Amino acid sequence: MSEPEVVVERAGTLGRIVLNRPRAINALNHAMVQTIAATLLEWADDDSVHAVLLTGAGERGLCAGGDIVSIYHDAREGGSGSADFWRDEYVLNAAIARYRKPYVAIMDGIVMGGGVGVSAHGGIRVVTERSTIGMPEVGIGFVPDVGGTYLLSRAPGELGTHVALTTARMSAGDAIACGFADHFVPSDRLPEFEEALAGGSVEDAIARFARPAPDSELAAERSWIDAAYAADSVEEIVANLRDSGVPEAAAAAEQILGKSPTAAKVTLRALRRARGLDTLEAVLDEEYRVSLACLQSRDLVEGIRAQVVEKDRNPAWSPPTLEEVTAEHVDRFFEPLGDAELGLGAALVSGEEQR
Repeated sequence: MSEPEVVVERAGTLGRIVLNRPRAINALNHAMVQTIAATLLEWADDDSVHAVLLTGAGERGLCAGGDIVSIYHDAREGGSGSADFWRDEYVLNAAIARYRKPYVAIMDGIVMGGGVGVSAHGGIRVVTERSTIGMPEVGIGFVPDVGGTYLLSRAPGELGTHVALTTARMSAGDAIACGFADHFVPSDRLPEFEEALAGGSVEDAIARFARPAPDSELAAERSWIDAAYAADSVEEIVANLRDSGVPEAAAAAEQILGKSPTAAKVTLRALRRARGLDTLEAVLDEEYRVSLACLQSRDLVEGIRAQVVEKDRNPAWSPPTLEEVTAEHVDRFFEPLGDAELGLGAALVSGEEQR
């Protein structure tokens, strides 16, 4: 028999969820999302479970993101599987954020895209010296989702804008500085830390094993990042970066220009709009609209083809330049979905009114 893709087990009063696709760096598929959601729902009312721990199998990382090859085939064939997957995934992200028991995520190794969604909305987020965290979506013609624009838009200054548009990878120190993580635990202490979680309180385990976080190299660059990325358009941001006289800024400009022009412009709009939304649920509603529009975009198929399927690393974006992506084109990504809306924001408001 094949092993389950999500291992659900108990260790004392600790509920453990282990993402178990190590050969794929535990990339999420729809069935995995459904299993996690059902498990959290069951444990929410189980008094014998005092906390939940999320980890990833293998040595490479917690989760490399969603199964984008499946999304590629779905987009090419005009299917609805990705829409169903995203709906359940975003509902799960919101549930994690409001989970009423301690939810501990070990963000060791690679944590990208969907991996951020199942970890960085948790109440206790642990990173190690091996952590590499990012939202790489614009590199495949997509836009940060799973509540990523909520987190990125609330990072200090313009750090989140820089991370989103360049697909920069965050270290442990960067992740804590940007609000994606809370605590640093050395990787060689993780087994003891997990034992402590099973045998005692979360607070005691954190107190015993957390260490001072490494410095954030990203935060140290805030002077030029904040100045350049405060602009209202991607074109202006690129010009600011090139004109700054800072080598790292010039490199960032070239990184942005290598990404999907459409995805870059939609991402900047999404980040600015997310800043004005009060709740994660409202942002997820917006991300769902954008994600479904991306599914109809040529750049998503082309980006995944070039980066993951055929791996020629030479995507032919359409339109090919920032200047050719009009405001009207960007507007279409944010159009209401009518009866197909995710509706998390409305459900949250309704629930608060009932209380």
